[in-house]
Amino acid sequence: MKKVLMLGNHEIVIYNFRKELVERMIAEGYEVYVALPYGPKVEHLKVMGCKFIDTPINRRNTNPLEDIKVFLQYINVLREIKPDVVLTYTVKPNVYGGIACRLKKIPYICNVTGLGSGYLNGGIVQKIVQTLSKLSFKKSNKVFFQNTADRDLLVSQKVVSDNYDLLPGSGVNLETYKVLPYPPEEQPINFNFVARVMKDKGIDEYLEAAKIIKKRYPEVVFNVIGMIDQPHYKDILKKYEEEEIIKYHGFQTDMMPFIEKCNCMINPSYTEGMSNVLLENAACGRPVIASNIPGCKEIVNDGQSGYIFQVKNSQSLVDKIEEFISISYQRKVEMGLQGRKKVEVEFDRQIVVKMYLDQIEDICIGY
Repeated sequence: MKKVLMLGNHEIVIYNFRKELVERMIAEGYEVYVALPYGPKVEHLKVMGCKFIDTPINRRNTNPLEDIKVFLQYINVLREIKPDVVLTYTVKPNVYGGIACRLKKIPYICNVTGLGSGYLNGGIVQKIVQTLSKLSFKKSNKVFFQNTADRDLLVSQKVVSDNYDLLPGSGVNLETYKVLPYPPEEQPINFNFVARVMKDKGIDEYLEAAKIIKKRYPEVVFNVIGMIDQPHYKDILKKYEEEEIIKYHGFQTDMMPFIEKCNCMINPSYTEGMSNVLLENAACGRPVIASNIPGCKEIVNDGQSGYIFQVKNSQSLVDKIEEFISISYQRKVEMGLQGRKKVEVEFDRQIVVKMYLDQIEDICIGY
């Protein structure tokens, strides 16, 4: 039985966005291992038939000694499992997992889920990640990108050469995320922000826009859903809640009740690979408002399935929110259905599953 090892920095990376791939690999007769930090959804992966290896990673850590530990962990995992192919996701697994596979001469496929502000802003962080990524990606059997901007940048920087391809993000499961009835017209308009609460996710612009809109349209509801990733936002969110500008719901494992009540989902992020929350909301028939960045703008047909606004620009976001509020109820419903049609054609997760299985099969046949 051929062994596939998946490396990630969080169980959500595998379970939420690659569950269908895991199911297909197991159904096709592969033995699937997952190496990542333990979290609640690891138990679901075990039930599916995965073998779990606890591999702690601090996503935010920049201490070289800690990163060396991550690299050595991967070397040990490879030595123990002896996989036929390794799938890596997110920056540290791509870099350290990829280099470990290169040293052990094990085939591997990397997935660039997004470069992040630290890389895009240049400086020493970019130089380090660029150098390490080049070491990893050079010998990768395939580097999958989730948007053309990330691909074009790394190609221009010669981090990758000709061993790459483009995925429609992580795709969206069209059976799990079905079209939901649009909220009734008499309900106050609900906007949702769904992300880790941190600057790079555009929370500042969302809060500023909410403050302005609430003065003009007091009945409108602005929700914030997600764990607080940067601690100083705890007091900021508390203040905005006390002033009745937002409602903070914390991290939620089941988003369906929030999508059901939502009239429009807002993603003001600064960087994305391909926004999963936009895909999920569009699949459910919800209009979306998103910043004009790679990984967001590809999902939205501006003016048809939602609106695009200028990233890091609160006033631009306010303008689009007001435009959405002003259109008719029927137009809002139609806008959501246009988004569903777009994801059906362009972002079905089965497209991603097939591209991965084709690569894995080619590797295992020739290995």
